[in-house]
Amino acid sequence: MTSFGVVARVRRILSQHAGKKVKVGHAGTLDPFATGLLIILVGAACKEAGSFLKLDKSYDATLVLGNTSSTGDPEGELQEVSDTVPSLEEIESVLAKFRGVITQTPPIFSAVKINGQRAYALARKGQAVEMPTRQVRVDRLELLKYAYPEVEITCDVASGTYIRSLVSDIGEALGTGAYTSQLRRTQIGEYRLGQAIEITDSTLPETLMGKMRN
Repeated sequence: MTSFGVVARVRRILSQHAGKKVKVGHAGTLDPFATGLLIILVGAACKEAGSFLKLDKSYDATLVLGNTSSTGDPEGELQEVSDTVPSLEEIESVLAKFRGVITQTPPIFSAVKINGQRAYALARKGQAVEMPTRQVRVDRLELLKYAYPEVEITCDVASGTYIRSLVSDIGEALGTGAYTSQLRRTQIGEYRLGQAIEITDSTLPETLMGKMRN
């Protein structure tokens, strides 16, 4: 389910139970293939979206080495790059290079606006998209597990950092290519995944209504 799909579902649930249309929004899009934490804003809180968008975020991700993807994720067209198997030491050494302030180019298939239009909308039309580079901050980038071709990492990053681009750059630095096969957002600012409401929870309507009343 996309971020917009989640918002639409929550809006429908709340509006049905409130007996009136309820304004619902979100603070920070999740990639369609990703899972994890999504902050939902209800009613007057929608006006505060800007303050949530700038919060630092944490992710767990799985890289697949040896190939690149046109979208940076499993939904894109894969292209084989190399069957070289990096050592654990090489993985650790490359990860160290991406900690701190780094220069990054957002993915073409992203929500970044180019001349007032979303980059992904232009890319889907087959139009050439030139993405501007930007400086981002990676506060923590740690290896969780390595079993070729998969590399599992966890990271804390500043707002505006694209994990798909980070993974692609790591693959390029290793000389193997890489794309993100799994991505899970675990924290936004002080909000943690463990505090979240499951969108598939059968008690979702009453839980959300309870939070509205509080």
